[in-house]
Amino acid sequence: MDPVRNPFAPGAGSQPPELAGRDEIIASAEVALQRVLIGKHDKSQMLLGLRGTGKTVLLNKIEELAEAHGHLTAFIEAPDDRSLADMLYPRIHQVLRKLSVIESAKSAAHAATRALRGFASAFSISVGDVSLSVDPETGVADSGILEYDLSDLFIRIGDAAKSAGRGWTLLIDEVQYLSGVELAALIVAIHRVNQKQLPVMFFGAGLPQIAGLSGDAKSYAERLFDFPPVGPLDAASAATAIRQPIENEGESISHDALQLIVIRTEGYPYFLQEWGYQVWNIADTSPINEGDVGEASLAAMRRLDEGFFRVRFDRLTPKEREYVMAMASLGRGPYRSSDVAEALAESVQSLGPRRAQIISKGMIYSPAHGDIVFTVPMFEHYLQRVSS
Repeated sequence: MDPVRNPFAPGAGSQPPELAGRDEIIASAEVALQRVLIGKHDKSQMLLGLRGTGKTVLLNKIEELAEAHGHLTAFIEAPDDRSLADMLYPRIHQVLRKLSVIESAKSAAHAATRALRGFASAFSISVGDVSLSVDPETGVADSGILEYDLSDLFIRIGDAAKSAGRGWTLLIDEVQYLSGVELAALIVAIHRVNQKQLPVMFFGAGLPQIAGLSGDAKSYAERLFDFPPVGPLDAASAATAIRQPIENEGESISHDALQLIVIRTEGYPYFLQEWGYQVWNIADTSPINEGDVGEASLAAMRRLDEGFFRVRFDRLTPKEREYVMAMASLGRGPYRSSDVAEALAESVQSLGPRRAQIISKGMIYSPAHGDIVFTVPMFEHYLQRVSS
């Protein structure tokens, strides 16, 4: 069929043509965004899931909803090589510039900008072209202690947003890359603006260990955030994610072909997009049939092996690759650390640093004491293929 009309979009954070199976998360976020604008408390959210489950897509959707409901937004992706303060500075500066032109918020926005100037100085932020022509306010957001200063700064931004009759929504992807100090400071800052009933919301996304890390950082985190799991879609939603875009283009897919895609992808949103993309391009005519899915499966796996899986595997050192290969040799997880150690003929203790390093790279996580799991769905199958 015509590749120009292909409705599927496999890619990092690319908006799928049909956002199926996430209605509850989206509805909850939309209610919270509206409640804070009228001074009502609601919980911020941390979206938890493996790679390829659509967390970034959901953050983008929530950002869109926030803007539609009168919030100014700041979206950042937490890399593993920059500080939270550095990433926040230009985004907050942008928000305050927008607030400063609203007559009712000019004074509060100016005060927030002075706080941001003190914050930048306290953390030696390289401002580049995003410099501030105001004097800092002594004693506000300038202690150099992130937990105190971030709270001061968020309160000032919240005051300015409230004066303007607007909200401010901060969205952070890949939250697991924040340090413990940064995560704790972020939690405290959100807690403080909640206590003052300011129109500030936070939506984060990250790997499943974020819930535990948040609780470790601040014991009240579970009362401050909802932690909705973002997993594979159920069979009905997965089928809708494939069928609806095809039908929207005036084409069709057979029931058996549709069910085969759901089975092959295990309902993971990224894989659904990849299979949909491939099967559309491979099919000569409508309806798409099982034979088309068979061919598409080979093409999809080849693309995943060369991209989605390969780029993650390439980040590992030879010793780290040895460790994950040993995991895959045991079949499907969860895996016991002791079993991996036995497969490598080493002790659990000696492998601890290597395991910790692989966790820090976001390749595996520990859902329970002594257990480890891949953060990438079907990664064990890829490792089994490359090792054969």
